[in-house]
Amino acid sequence: MLLTRASEYALLSLDNIRKSDKPIGAEQLANELNIPKSFLAKILQSLAKQGILESRKGAHGGFVLAQKIDEITINSVILAAEGKPPAVFDCVSYAETCPHGAIGTCAISPFIANFQTKIDDFLNGLTLGDIL
Repeated sequence: MLLTRASEYALLSLDNIRKSDKPIGAEQLANELNIPKSFLAKILQSLAKQGILESRKGAHGGFVLAQKIDEITINSVILAAEGKPPAVFDCVSYAETCPHGAIGTCAISPFIANFQTKIDDFLNGLTLGDIL
């Protein structure tokens, strides 16, 4: 799986939110980033459910970071935005996702598993603070 627009929009939103000195609403973010509001609102809610954002209610409500940028891993952002962990290949390590049902006998299975581990380690070690 390559990262989708959901991950891209999540990262762009987090950048705008971190730069703001007050909570930012979904509509304002959508306008600033030229992103459909309904799609962005779902992403922001997912980020809030994962504890990356805090949602504040009221007239001056909106979203703020719930953690410091050096504590938010890129992997956690992708997981929240995509709804599943990032996978390099569809068949990563689960037999039920192998398109040929041959995860145990697949010649490239060890390579795929090793590659995925390296990607996971990289994304878990990379924070918003590293990229913003």
